[in-house]
Amino acid sequence: MTERTTAAERDIAHVLHPFTNLVQHKEKGPLVIDRGEGIYVYGEDGRQYIEGVAGLWCTALGFNEEELVQAATDQMRKLPYYHFFHSKASMPGIDLAEKLKGIAPVPISKVFFVNSGSEANDTVVKLVWYYNNARGRPQKKKFISRVNAYHGITLASTSLTGIAKVHAEFDLPLPQMMHTDFPYHYRNAKDGESEEAYASRLADNLEQMILREGPETVAAFIAEPVMGAGGAVIPPATYYDKIQAVLRRHDVLFIADEVICGFGRTGNMWGCQTFSLKPDIITCAKALSSAYQPIAAVLISDEIYQGVEEGSRKVGVFAHGFTYSGHPVAAAVALRTLEIYEERRLIDHVQAVSPRFLKRLAGLGEHPLVGNTRGVGLIGGIELVADKATKKAFDPAQMVGPYISERCVEHGVILRNIENNMAFCPPLIITEPQIDDLFDRFEQALDDTHKWVKRG
Repeated sequence: MTERTTAAERDIAHVLHPFTNLVQHKEKGPLVIDRGEGIYVYGEDGRQYIEGVAGLWCTALGFNEEELVQAATDQMRKLPYYHFFHSKASMPGIDLAEKLKGIAPVPISKVFFVNSGSEANDTVVKLVWYYNNARGRPQKKKFISRVNAYHGITLASTSLTGIAKVHAEFDLPLPQMMHTDFPYHYRNAKDGESEEAYASRLADNLEQMILREGPETVAAFIAEPVMGAGGAVIPPATYYDKIQAVLRRHDVLFIADEVICGFGRTGNMWGCQTFSLKPDIITCAKALSSAYQPIAAVLISDEIYQGVEEGSRKVGVFAHGFTYSGHPVAAAVALRTLEIYEERRLIDHVQAVSPRFLKRLAGLGEHPLVGNTRGVGLIGGIELVADKATKKAFDPAQMVGPYISERCVEHGVILRNIENNMAFCPPLIITEPQIDDLFDRFEQALDDTHKWVKRG
C-alpha cells in the first residue's frame, strides 16, 4: 500500500470535510497537499499546483513567508497565550487594534477580535441587537443580506449567507434574516437594461422590502464589496451609491464584509475604498494574517460603541467574547502581515499586475463556453454557458463545473468552482509571468471541457 493511498484512506476514515460531497469523497478521497512555496502548493507526490484561489481567498503572501513564521516563533517564546476577558490584555492585540484603526477606510472607535470571518459576522449580529436594545429600539432587529451572498457558517452568519445549500437541513435561516436581490447584471438584468438602470431597480427593491417590513424593525444591511462565494461578482455601476442612499433614508446600519476584499484584493487596502462605501461596521479576516494564523476583527464606529457601552453599563458586563480573541500569536502574525504589505508596497504591486490579470480574464470571454467575465484587482470570475447567444445555462446535473475543476487540477492549477462559475483569486504576490502561466493552464482545462461538452 502506497503512502498516498494510506493518507487518503486515513482521511476517509477519520475526517469530516467541510463543504464536500461526502458520498463522492468516500469514493475518490482527498487531494493531499504536503507543502507550499510562493503561489504554489505541492501534493504529497511532489506534483506542483498554482493555488489560483489563495487557498480559501486568503493566503495573500503565498505559502512560505518566513517573516510570518518568525513573528509566530518569537511571540510563542515570549507569551504563547493570553486573553482579553475581564480587563486583561496583551501587547500584540493592542498594537494590532491601533494599526487597524489607523488604516481603516472610515473613522473607527474600537476593534473586537475573533478567530474567523464567520465569528466576525456572527458577532456583528449580536452587537447590533445589543446596540438597539441599549438605544431603546427592541424591535429594530432584522438584517438584510443578498441572495448568493456568503457571510460565514455559524448559526447567525449562515442565516446571513444567501446560498440555499447552506440552509438546507440545518433549519436556517433565522427568522430575522432576509435576502434581497443578487446584483449580477449579466444573469439578472432585463433585456436592454443598463447597469445604472439595473442598480436603480435593485435599490428600489431594497427600499420596498424595508418599507414592507417597517423601517423601525430593520436594523442593518450587510454586503461584500465583491461577492466571493457568490461567484466573484462585481456590483453594477452606481449600485452602492444607490443602496447606501436607501439605508441612510431609513436609518439602517451598513455593514461591510471585507473578509475577502480587505487588504489589497481589489487594488486598494479595502474594498470600501474601491467602491466608495461608508459602513458603520467592518468585518475582516483572511488576508489580515495571510491566513498564517486564525484571526479576524470587527471594526465599529463610535456610535455603535457608545450603544454597546451603554448596554454594558445596564447589564454590568459586555458578555460576549472568545477564549482566543486577540490571541497574542495570531495578533503578532497579523501585525507583521500588515507591516509587510506596507514595506513591500504590495498594493502598488497589485495595481501593477492587475491589468495583466484582468486582460487575460477578459480574453476568456472569446471562448465558446464562456458567457461572462468580470474582475477587479486580483479577483475575478467567469460563467460557463451552454449557449453564448441566449445565455443558456448548463443544467447542474451535467456537472460541467466539477468537470472543469478536475481538469484544472490535471493541468496543475487549483481554482474555485461555484455552480457554472469559476473564480480566480491568486496570492497577491503573483507576478505577470505567473499570471500568464495560471491562465495558460486554465485554458487547457477549458479546451478539454469544451471537447467533453461537444461529445455530449
